[in-house]
Amino acid sequence: MGHVLRSSGYETSDVEIVRAEDCTLYTADGRAFVDFEAGVWAAALGHNHPRIRSTVEAQLDRISHIGYRVTNPLQEEAAAELLRAAGLPDGRCLFLSSGSEAVEFAVRIARLATGRPLLLTLEESYLAAYGSAGEKRSEDWVLFDRTLCANCPPNLECTLDCPHLEAIPFDRLGAFVFEPGSSGGLIRFPQEKLIRTLLEGVRAHGGLVVANEITTGVGRTGSWFGHQHYGLKPDIVAIGKGLGNGYPVSAIALREAIIDAIEGPDFHYAQSHQNDPLACAIALEVLRVVREERLVERSADVGARFRAGLEELRAKYETVRDVRGRGLMLAIEFESDRDAFVLRDLFYKLLDRGFLVGFKPAARLLRFLPPLTISEEQITGLLGTLAELLHEAAR
Repeated sequence: MGHVLRSSGYETSDVEIVRAEDCTLYTADGRAFVDFEAGVWAAALGHNHPRIRSTVEAQLDRISHIGYRVTNPLQEEAAAELLRAAGLPDGRCLFLSSGSEAVEFAVRIARLATGRPLLLTLEESYLAAYGSAGEKRSEDWVLFDRTLCANCPPNLECTLDCPHLEAIPFDRLGAFVFEPGSSGGLIRFPQEKLIRTLLEGVRAHGGLVVANEITTGVGRTGSWFGHQHYGLKPDIVAIGKGLGNGYPVSAIALREAIIDAIEGPDFHYAQSHQNDPLACAIALEVLRVVREERLVERSADVGARFRAGLEELRAKYETVRDVRGRGLMLAIEFESDRDAFVLRDLFYKLLDRGFLVGFKPAARLLRFLPPLTISEEQITGLLGTLAELLHEAAR
């Protein structure tokens, strides 16, 4: 691998994967690993899903890419299906290539529709790898630190006259860009009453709500979209990762009212792989599989039992500091390394036992975002192995 540029910032193991089936990855010599990260949280239906594979093969026999001056019926079919899932049946949809592109384009639309360049988001939000949403410069963004609210009593009402919120210039905000979980892979979920109050301030001054559903969408949190846990009705939704089940397709869904505000001679956005028939075919089939196989409901049900198993480990081992999650987006956070316990060692011991999990060393956590098709047996296997390793360290 001497010719490959490594730029992700993640430590790379020596495990070389050559094929996969559902939730299992295989090396050339037949070693098997259960993938509790679903690739980069994208293989929501499992790797090499038979219906997605058949869709790709069939569409390649027809056409995969077209230009701007012609159309394909799959574009309308996929858009209608996605808007239905997003609760925006009268809206519009555009298919793109990456989550970062979708969020960055959503930000551009929010600014254009409101005429206000300033945007609000939570400080810990991960929005994009580049552009305004990636850089979050102070002249363009208001970053609210939600940890300021961490010590608020649960029964205390959250209001706009709170000293922490008074400094937010709601009258100058074009939109609130809300990431309803993940927080750069830390699996943190913002306080519901805080989000409702921020939404109140933005809406009262004519601002929009953009939901960044790149990681939390398509059933990941036990709902179709993460913002549904907060009762939000966003104006713009950015969708990615699970939408393509590993194929690079993303999308934005727009409320109908936004269309009137942006359509005109000055509005243009064009890139080479926009509304490609192959991408639309894959997204359409993914959405159909999720709906027909009731994977959103399964995510909520299986995820609850998965979390209960992690909570049992928390109750038993003092090195476990916290367990958090929604649906099949879960994390277990640990105390600092001590005595025989080293978190990096735990990660590699799990890998040696055949379990690939997320690992965030700076945050002291292991992360689990498996395909929504993960079996109860595979989860039980992971929990049992994790318990054995924690028991060894405790001795």
